[in-house]
Amino acid sequence: MIWLIGSKGMLGQELARAFDQNKMQWVGTNSDVDIGSSEALETFAASHDISAGRTGNAASKGKQPSKITWVINCAGYTAVDKAEDEPELAHRINAAGPLNIARTARHIGAKLIHISTDYVFGGEPAQKIPYEDDAKKSPQSVYARSKAEGEDAIQKEMTQYYILRTAWLYGFSGANFVYRMTSLMNGQQELKVVGDQRGTPTSASTLVDVIIKIISSSDNAHTLFGKNAAIPYGIYNCTDAGEASWFEFAQKIYEYGKKHGRITGNCEISACKSEEFPQRAKRPAWSVLDKTKIQSALHVKLPSWESALEKFIKSDRFQAI
Repeated sequence: MIWLIGSKGMLGQELARAFDQNKMQWVGTNSDVDIGSSEALETFAASHDISAGRTGNAASKGKQPSKITWVINCAGYTAVDKAEDEPELAHRINAAGPLNIARTARHIGAKLIHISTDYVFGGEPAQKIPYEDDAKKSPQSVYARSKAEGEDAIQKEMTQYYILRTAWLYGFSGANFVYRMTSLMNGQQELKVVGDQRGTPTSASTLVDVIIKIISSSDNAHTLFGKNAAIPYGIYNCTDAGEASWFEFAQKIYEYGKKHGRITGNCEISACKSEEFPQRAKRPAWSVLDKTKIQSALHVKLPSWESALEKFIKSDRFQAI
C-alpha cells in the first residue's frame, strides 16, 4: 500500500488519480497529519500499516490486510517569497517534515519518494550547463535552503529513498503559471514576462509517470542488475526535456492556447528583466537540470516541455478561467 502525503495538492491529486486508474492501493493524508510532528506520523503509520487495504480514501471490503510499502511526500511549503518572512514554518514543513517522514518510513520498512526542487542550486547566469544530480547545492533563499535541508535529512536518516528534483511544475488541479498566463492573455492586450531566468517547464503528468515507473521497477524487480532490476536509490533530476525562459514558456502558452481555443483574444507578449518585477526571494537565473540519470535508470525518454505543454492545454481536463 502507498501512503500519499499531500494528496490534495497539485501533484498529489494527479498521483491519486493515476493510482486509482492503475488499481494501486493507497491512503492519503494532508494537514490532518502534521508532518512537522514525528509523533503524528508514527501514530498514523501505526494505525494504517497493517490494516484493512485501502484503494483511494475508502476502505476496500474483502481485501486482505495491507502493509505500507511506499511513502510518497508531495507536501511542501511553496510560497517562495512568503518564506522570507516565515522561515520557521518553511523549515518545519520542508526540512523537519522530510526528516520525520524518512524516520517513520524507515521504522515501518517502507521506501520513500520525496519531491524536491531545482532551487537547491545557485543558478548563476554563467552556469549554462545543466546541473547534474550530484552537483554541489547552493540554495539562495529561505525556501531553497529549507528544501536543501530536507534532502540532506532524508539522506542521513535512511537509505531506501528516491529524491526527485523537479522544476516549474504545472498540473490540472490548483493555481499554476499556465492557468495564470491563459487568464491574463484572455483579459489583456499586452503582457510582460521575465526573460532572463531559464529552466524547464514540467507537467505534473510527467512526474506521475516517472513515480509509477519507479514503484513498478522496484516492486517487480527480478534481478539485481540489468533491465529487470529496480532503479537504484538516490537523487534524480526529473523535469520535462529542453529549456526555456519564462518569456518563451509564455509564448508557447499563447501559441497553443490560440491553437486549441483556450485563448480567444489577442495579446502582445514582451520579455523584461527580473528587476522589473522585484521579489523578496532570489530566483535562480539558470536552473536547467540534467536528466540523463533518470532516463538511463528507467530506460525512458522524457517528453519535451513543448509537447507536454500542448498535451496539457488541449486536454479536456484543462480548467483555466
